[in-house]
Parts: sequence; C-alpha cells; structure tokens
Amino acid sequence: MAGVIPMTVRRPSLSLLLNRLRDRSPGLAASILGGALAAGLGLGSFAVLVMALWVSSPYPDSGPGGAMHVAAALWLLAHGVELARTDTLSGAPLPVGVTPLLLLALPVWLLYRAARDAVDAPTDADGPPPVPAQTVWTGVVLGYLAVGIPAALYCGGAELRPSWLWVTVCLPLVATASAAAGVWSAYGCPREPVLSALRVVPDPVRRLVFGADARPRLGTAVRAAGAATTVLLGGGALLLAVSLVWHGGAARASFLQLTEGWTGRFAVLLLGIALIPNAAVWAASYALGPGFVLGAGHLVHPLASHPAPLLPPFPLLAAVPDAGPGALPNWLTGLVPVAAGVTAGWFVARGAVRGPVKGKEVSARWPAARTAGVVLLTAAVCTAACALLATLAGGPLGVAALARFGPVWWQTGGATGVWTAVLGMPVALTVRAWRLWAGRMRSGEIPAQDTGAGRTAQGASADSGPADGAPAGAGDAMDQGTTRTEAKDRATAEAEGTGQGKDSDKGGKDKGGKDKGKEDKEGEGEGARAVLQVSGDADEEPYGVLPAEDPFGPDWHDDVARASRWAALREAAAEPRPEPADPPSGTPEPPDAPR
Repeated sequence: MAGVIPMTVRRPSLSLLLNRLRDRSPGLAASILGGALAAGLGLGSFAVLVMALWVSSPYPDSGPGGAMHVAAALWLLAHGVELARTDTLSGAPLPVGVTPLLLLALPVWLLYRAARDAVDAPTDADGPPPVPAQTVWTGVVLGYLAVGIPAALYCGGAELRPSWLWVTVCLPLVATASAAAGVWSAYGCPREPVLSALRVVPDPVRRLVFGADARPRLGTAVRAAGAATTVLLGGGALLLAVSLVWHGGAARASFLQLTEGWTGRFAVLLLGIALIPNAAVWAASYALGPGFVLGAGHLVHPLASHPAPLLPPFPLLAAVPDAGPGALPNWLTGLVPVAAGVTAGWFVARGAVRGPVKGKEVSARWPAARTAGVVLLTAAVCTAACALLATLAGGPLGVAALARFGPVWWQTGGATGVWTAVLGMPVALTVRAWRLWAGRMRSGEIPAQDTGAGRTAQGASADSGPADGAPAGAGDAMDQGTTRTEAKDRATAEAEGTGQGKDSDKGGKDKGGKDKGKEDKEGEGEGARAVLQVSGDADEEPYGVLPAEDPFGPDWHDDVARASRWAALREAAAEPRPEPADPPSGTPEPPDAPR
C-alpha cells in the first residue's frame, strides 16, 4: 500500500501527565500536609501535657487511654466545641461550654503559620510565583479537618464527649478563618478580598458608611477598634489583678482546698492561667456596666452584686465582688471604658489628618461629618469584637443554676459600642481640629530674630536709598557689619579717585606736590591693608554682632567726611565700568598710577 502515509501516534508519558496535574494544582499536597501537621502538633501538645499530669499523679483514675481521651476533648474544647460530662452522680450529662481563651490561641496560631508557609511566597522578584491562595486555603482546611474529625470520633464515647452540633460548626469555622488570615497575610494583606467581602452590605449603606475612600476609612476604623479593645482588655486584666490582691486570703484558701498533692495543685494552677483571658473579659464587661452572671438570676455589675449560688472553690471566682450595692471603688471601674473610648477617638483623629508633607501644609483627609462616620464604624467593629470575646469567654458549666455563666454577649457588645461612640465622637472631632490648627501654625512660622542674611539685605536697601546722615563710607560700612565684598569695592573706588587726583597734578615738580603724592600713596596702602584685614577668608561669615567701636564718632558730621561718603555712595550705586584700555605706546605712565 504505497499510497498510505505511515503516521506515528505519540502518547503522553506518565511524567508529562504528572507535570500537567501539578501545574493545575501546585502546592495542594503541601498545603494538605501543612494543615494535617498543624492539627497533629496541637493534639500532640495537649497529649504531652495531659500525659505528664497523669504520670505524675499518685492516684490516677484511669489508664493511658482515658488520658488520651481527655487530651482530645480538651483540644476540641479549645476550638469552642461544647463538651458533655457523663460521670455525674445523677447520671445525666452536664454541659461544659467555657472555652479557655489561652488554649484557643494555640490552634489559631498553628493554622495561621501553616497557611502562611504553604503560600511559599518568594523573597525576591526573580523567584517562582507563590502558590494560589485558593489552593492553599483549601488544602490547609482539608488537612486540618482530616485530623480533627477522627479526633472527635475517638473521644465520642468517653466520659468527656463532644457535641456533634458544635463540632460541625466550630471546628470548620476556626480552621477556615485562621487559614484565610494566614493566606491573606502571606500575600501582603491586599485590600481586594476585604472590599469584595463588603459587597454583602446594601449599596446605600455601603456608600454612606464607606464612600469612595473605603480602604483608608476601614483601615483607620480597624486600627482604632484594635487599640480600644486592647485598652479595654488591659484594663480588665488590671481590675482582675487588683481584685485578686484585695481578696488574696480567699483566693489562697480556695487554691489549697481543691487538692492536697503538688500534682493536683499544679493542674489547678495551669487551669487558672488558661482562664486568665476569660477573667479579663469578665472584668471588662463588669467595667462596661452589664457585668456578668454567676448562674441564672445572679447578676454582678458595678451598681449591685446579687448573692451568688454555692460555687465550687476556685481562685479566680474568689475575685468576684462581694454581694451588696456598689460603692465608690466599684464605680471607679468606669474609667476603663472611658480610656478605651478616648483611645478610639484619638486614633480616628490621627487618621483623619494628613501629616505635613514636603512642600504642602497639613490638611484634613475627611471633613468633620465623615470623621464622625469613621467613629461610628469604629464603634461597630468594637461591638463585634467584644461580643465575640464575651461569647467565647462564657458558657454553661452545668444545668439549672449554672446554665448561664459569664458575660452576656449582646449586652457586652452593645455597651462597648455605646461607650466608644459617645466618648470617641467629641475626642475625635476635637483632636482633629487641634491637629489642623497646630500643623498650620507650624507651617506658617516666621523667625522672630534677624539672621545675617536679613542684616545684609537691610544694609543693601539702605545703600540703595540713603537718607541724609546715613552711614555710607567704606570704613563706615565695614563698621556696620556689611559684607566684605562691598567694603572692598568701596575701597577700590576711593583708591581710583585718589589716582585721578594725582593725574590732574602730575605736571607739578615742586616739593610740596611730591610730598602730597607720597601722602596719597601712604593713604592708599592703609586703605588696602584695611580691606585685607576685614576681608580675611572668603568663606568666613559676616559679623554676627555690631562692632564695639562707635561709628558715630566726633568726626562723623565733618564736611570732608560727608563729601567722601556721598562720593562712595555714588560710586557704589553706579554700574561697574569697563577697564580702561592700555595707554598708547609713546605715552609715559604716570609715576603714581596704582598697579
């Protein structure tokens, strides 16, 4: 079959297919591995701590399997998952929903670092491109859940078993939020994802709140809210420390009453440290006004404290204010939200006024009305942050009286927003006006003292238009602190005038004429020496102060001195004359001509 052209079909090799698959989803396997490793490190940390306490305990209640179940349950509790305790006297499970915030920081940080490292962003511009953000986020979340769900299944039949409703909500929520924060940070915190997330807000509200300059306004509001929340939580921690010192005897007695062995006391100490951020949130809610609840119907706030039910002894619970109406020390806790509101207003005012730029004066970024809008946006962000912290810091510790324990999230968040808006608004507007006024005053300053340049300009204006009796001679000008160049020009003019006078008398041969010429030459030399003495170095600055000698001496108003001064003024004001041409070759040179 001569007419058939042989054709070779080349099949893609296995390596080529693998390369194409890798190009379509680069970094997916590494991201999944990073998420699984983050979950494993968190579980391992809790397991090491619980196993160390179990090994050192003199009377362990269960074997190693029970300790591992407790470690997995604590790891899930750190994500906000509510647990149920089944080993009760009544046999009915009791919920445990208070999340230690210090334990929550560990899985959040591990997820954040895993997502950030999986992006593999190059340090230089010539390096390979980073892994796509969606690929990293998906891989880290899948890898984390691939370890978290089996851990929840493992402790599902133990004494501390998780609630599956909370597992399906809290575990993916913590994983997705922390991984998204890590990817966003690895890409340099771009504004597009944040602005695209604002599309869920209705258009009229978005235009009213954010406007065209959404990025600087939102950034200023987030920074101000972060600073105000930090001040609020720091003030709560300070109140907690003061109350613990005030009730130090009760706190020490409760610590010693819980257990007798050093292992048990060490476990109680670790639990108290893990709950310190929760207690700081409780104290901040107390300072805000809503307070917190110690069981259903038992409210504690600055105006009054209801008698608390019979609670188990615990050092942090000993810091609760005594039952009864509030006194002055209780009311002084209101200084904490005042400081937070002032901080928020100051940060908003700082963002509302642009700093001085080279060649431009201080200007306002937003008008007063829009600055007030940024304060309201800051109050909204503070409300959301404090409501979330109050939700995590509280929860149930049982049924009946202990079904509600800690601050109420909507009350704490609402009070935070009101304090921030009411105090931040006048502070922001006042500080904004003050920064504008102070910046414009600094940019429009005029020196109060004259400089050398000002004195030189003053002397030049006096030379251009002298009044009768004004100082004008070369020596007089030097005495007044003028520049050495002007003194040199005036001395040269006097020397030329002396030479011209000699030319007019060159025909005289008598001895008196010769003596006069000799005196003129001596005067010329003295004038040149005076010019050299005053001029000195060319780079030296002019006089900073007036000379010590009095320029208005006894011969100041002499007729000859006045005539010489006016002649020097006329010569200085005249334009520079061209140098005279060389005399013709047969003309004898005057004997006293200056060289």
